[in-house]
Amino acid sequence: MTEKNQHEMLLEDTPASFDETQLRYSKDQFQPKIAGFWVRFWAYLIDLVVLFSIGGLVIKPIFRVMSIPVTNPGFIFFSPYKVTLLIVTLLYFLLMTMFLQQTVGKMILGIKVIAKETKPLSWSTLIFREVIGRFISKVLVFPYILVAFMPKKEALHDLFADTYVVHENVYEKASALNYLQQDKREKLQEQPNV
Repeated sequence: MTEKNQHEMLLEDTPASFDETQLRYSKDQFQPKIAGFWVRFWAYLIDLVVLFSIGGLVIKPIFRVMSIPVTNPGFIFFSPYKVTLLIVTLLYFLLMTMFLQQTVGKMILGIKVIAKETKPLSWSTLIFREVIGRFISKVLVFPYILVAFMPKKEALHDLFADTYVVHENVYEKASALNYLQQDKREKLQEQPNV
């Protein structure tokens, strides 16, 4: 039986006073569950372990072989080693999120990055999120804590890029308030401009 036939049968069985919008809202609608502060925090710590491992096992030996100082800051506390680590960190987050929607820490904990609109993540979105937003968050630190206080669990870099971090295969029932807001928007869009 098709969805249209089910819809018609339900309308035949309902009383005349029953509003068709109530029928639409009686169906269960689910949305991805947004990842909270602690799961994102642990994913970030796992990512830091991965990045420190890359720095210690790959980058530092290359700098030692090339006789480039690792600890001697050259210009305003930035050594070539620290600049290289910053670039590797930003590329790690950018490329992993672009191609897999998640970093290693997010993979382990089962969360991923999605766009607020139902569209794939674009390069411009991810450059704002993972490069500009993350750089600001690393310098100021407190933007990461916004996740704990924002209603949709967004950090500053999520706000910049219009993204959410959600659990991969976990869904929650959408609230009735969302349905009503959606219905109001639909009615407003249906009215012709005068």
